[in-house]
Amino acid sequence: MQGYVRAMRAISQLCGFVAAGLIAAGVIVVCEMVILRYVFGESTIWQTDFTTYCLIGATFVGSPYVLMTRGHVNVDILPHYMGPKARRRLAFASSFVTIAFALMLAVLTFNFWMEAWEQRWVSDTMWRARLWIPYSSMPIGLTLLTLQAIAELIQLVKRQTTPFG
Repeated sequence: MQGYVRAMRAISQLCGFVAAGLIAAGVIVVCEMVILRYVFGESTIWQTDFTTYCLIGATFVGSPYVLMTRGHVNVDILPHYMGPKARRRLAFASSFVTIAFALMLAVLTFNFWMEAWEQRWVSDTMWRARLWIPYSSMPIGLTLLTLQAIAELIQLVKRQTTPFG
């Protein structure tokens, strides 16, 4: 189990780097787009789509890293007033809900991605980007989020982490 947790930690850290790279690429392309449009008076074709897809990819692919670092928004007023046993039970319940929700979304987005792949969907813009490429970030990110949530649950079971700590 510890090997799984360590592997997921490494994968989630890699996801964080990939997400940061996607955000950086989006920022660079927005700067390029502004210079192209307002300095040279040229039209832009692919830059808006690319930036949008980078931010969507960063959101989904970066989600395991956010869960691992507990960087998500956490409303902890209820656990704050609970005893240790009740807080632990609540942590287990929220872990199971998280895993079920992420797994369900992973399956649904995989079906969505598969439809884009099989029907050769392209964007409605002049760029005509093949949509299976940016859409792949959804099932990949949500599958990795599910696996990271399982790693978090393992750590909770082995008392290697404190509930809502």
